[in-house]
Amino acid sequence: MSDRSNPEGLDSLDARLLLLMAKEDRISVLEIARRLGIARGTAQARLDKLFARGVVEGFPPAMSLPAIGYTVIAFAVVQISQGNRPPVIEALDAIAEVCEAHATTGDADLFIRIAARSNSDLQRVIDEIVTVPGVERVSSSIVLSSPIPLRSRQLLERLL
Repeated sequence: MSDRSNPEGLDSLDARLLLLMAKEDRISVLEIARRLGIARGTAQARLDKLFARGVVEGFPPAMSLPAIGYTVIAFAVVQISQGNRPPVIEALDAIAEVCEAHATTGDADLFIRIAARSNSDLQRVIDEIVTVPGVERVSSSIVLSSPIPLRSRQLLERLL
């Protein structure tokens, strides 16, 4: 028998609600309630709790970066000098083309995603990153395709 509980306290109803929202991101709370067979107040209360606990972070539309002109996506590992992580992260946050950053273990200190309009634009962004005080080295890889995009559905389905 599998254990359907988890440390975050999500249950099957939470998972069903999140899966429904992931499938239809513009669905109303009333429609969520109808499809899940629960009261509208229950659906709203569950959603409010998921927001309060940080499970749901928001509803920005998923955008195609190539469709808005950023046809080159790259991942880069950034090595920084010790003690400089906060100011480096602050400087990287100011570079619009740095779409996300993760502090990591191993040889690199940060793992970042960069969006650029072309290869030469990517070079410009990397040149900007390497001039940030505290950045020691940047190594990048250009994305050729994304056969498995960012996903969470499979993790939620384990709670059902």
